[in-house]
Amino acid sequence: MIIIDTALKKRAAEGNPIRVGMVGAGAMGRGVALQLLKYCPGFHLAAVSNRHIQSAERAYQDAGVRHLVYPQTQADFDTAVGAGKHCVVESPQLICQSPQIDVILEVTGAVEFGAGVVTDAIEHGKHVVMMNAELDSTVGPILKRYADQAGVILTNVDGDQPGVLMNLYRFVQGIGVKPVLCGNIKGLQDPYRTPTTQKSFAERWKQSAPMVTSFADGTKISFEQALVANATGMRVAQRGMFGPTVDNFEHIDNAGNWYPIDLTTHNTGIVDYVVGASPGPGVFVLGTHDDSAQQHFLELYKLGTGPLYSFYTPYHLCHFEVHNTIARAVLFGDAAITPEHGPCVDVVATAKRDLKAGETLDGIGHYMTYGQAENADVVWQQRLLPIGLAEGCQLTRDLPQDATLSLSDVTIPAGRLVDRLRDEQNQFFFEALGQT
Repeated sequence: MIIIDTALKKRAAEGNPIRVGMVGAGAMGRGVALQLLKYCPGFHLAAVSNRHIQSAERAYQDAGVRHLVYPQTQADFDTAVGAGKHCVVESPQLICQSPQIDVILEVTGAVEFGAGVVTDAIEHGKHVVMMNAELDSTVGPILKRYADQAGVILTNVDGDQPGVLMNLYRFVQGIGVKPVLCGNIKGLQDPYRTPTTQKSFAERWKQSAPMVTSFADGTKISFEQALVANATGMRVAQRGMFGPTVDNFEHIDNAGNWYPIDLTTHNTGIVDYVVGASPGPGVFVLGTHDDSAQQHFLELYKLGTGPLYSFYTPYHLCHFEVHNTIARAVLFGDAAITPEHGPCVDVVATAKRDLKAGETLDGIGHYMTYGQAENADVVWQQRLLPIGLAEGCQLTRDLPQDATLSLSDVTIPAGRLVDRLRDEQNQFFFEALGQT
């Protein structure tokens, strides 16, 4: 990060900022826009696309930018960006296909729509920074394959827990400690929360109720830990992870005692979480070291006697740190977090209530399903339904509350890009490897 801020100041001094096109202008997108426009040298937020133009306008206006342009053609858009204007557009295609844009920031949280944005950007040689764990955990591995073939970076973001956790993982690994558990610290976990139960909290913090619900019902943390697993090669030890709850804000230094398996001998390491620990809402890594001399020094430096050593970051600052991800991708070709290991962990749809044949499944963070992390090979072998594909599917039979949905339980809508990408991902990573 010290290198990053120096490089960005140099770009600013040279009048050569990184030209960013952002797709999505919800609460998180507006926060990123504020950061890029007011507090981070070396960037030009050249364009914002949103299906509701007013939200795109607000992203600029909240940061004090009043003069906006509204190009309708590719030529007009490219000219405006080249002249340093701030563009508001409805269609993301103008941004993704412009040679004037260096990087696409995808902040929609929508799986199908986001898949179209990311594939369009990659096809036109753009680095892609995603704030979309839902899309990334569903088809991120195949999107990364496309990005690699195009010679561009595909990454999720620093600032959100997966990126912060990946930074910590790389630090721990870099000092010679072997990471065996990558964990997330939660304050609440209740799979039956709905937009109705979360309405007041969402209003208090000016967030959408479904988004807040996905945090509370465990879907979001499942997505986030799937990202970490796909980046590190780790797995889950059981469907849904262990997710122990601790009392009295017990410190994360004691986390080695909370998981019912021997982490020192697990062959891949695991991703998991804890509810109620301190410091929340941070992230942590448990690691081991087999060198007795280094164990001596780790004890000297107050990390305890082992065999598990605790490392943690006590916060995540979401939109405050996204600019670091953009700079890492564009200036250094480095991804904050990307599925280097292919699909290792997936997120499966689970019935939030009794479901009836003929019903059409609603979206993530709504009333009908919640997500659970499961190892990707199990999802493939058992033909389970990823929650990232669930919205819009029609149930073919009744299912009880807490049942894990399978592909045979639903009819999938025709013609979706994300289903085609998922089929390609399965073929490349499982069928082609002879896994059945």
